[in-house]
Amino acid sequence: MKAYLELPEIELMEEAVRCQRDRLLIRLLSHLGCRISEALALKVEDIDFKQSTITVLHLKRSIKLSCPTCKSRLGNRHRFCPGCGSKVHKQVRSQMERRRIRVLPIDENTLRMTKNYIDSLSPINDKTPLFNINRHRAWQIVRDCAIRVSLPSLVNHETGRVRGISPHRLRDAFSVHAMKVDDSGDGLRLLQEHLGHVSFNTTAKYRKIAGEEHRDWYRRLWGD
Repeated sequence: MKAYLELPEIELMEEAVRCQRDRLLIRLLSHLGCRISEALALKVEDIDFKQSTITVLHLKRSIKLSCPTCKSRLGNRHRFCPGCGSKVHKQVRSQMERRRIRVLPIDENTLRMTKNYIDSLSPINDKTPLFNINRHRAWQIVRDCAIRVSLPSLVNHETGRVRGISPHRLRDAFSVHAMKVDDSGDGLRLLQEHLGHVSFNTTAKYRKIAGEEHRDWYRRLWGD
């Protein structure tokens, strides 16, 4: 069982979709490597046809727990504050929000597909959502297309867990493809920037998947 999708398989998914919107969704997820939340947040104004770029917004929300007495950071299991030592009866919960914007290049064919789709929208203005569907519907579109072309489930190479085809698997496919084309230090750095990863280790895992480094190394030990 494979760990990631390959480009010919994603092309089959594109061909199997039943409308222009769904085809563009799959294309952007696989050719930009963007997150599903980023794709669904796109508006017409985010597409720059002159510069051949797309501006994506990554909005990340997290819950912060703190001591009601001294405001020190707490974990879920803390019963005593590591800052002031007082017993914690109830942590203070606050939501933190971080916004990161990336401007991504887009290939000519995908840009043309995007323009044709936007031209078909009506009514339209700069604030018009590109897709105007929710996350659940986007997952259905990707899953149903994979089923339609009989793509098998994938296996997590680290945990061994079997999982179905989802929007994030298209992002994985983009990342693995990028590593196959260029797995140099510069290639890794550019991929990290493109994907919007804060941690380099998150990006580096794709190099291992793409090259199957450990398996190849072991085979070379025994001449296989």
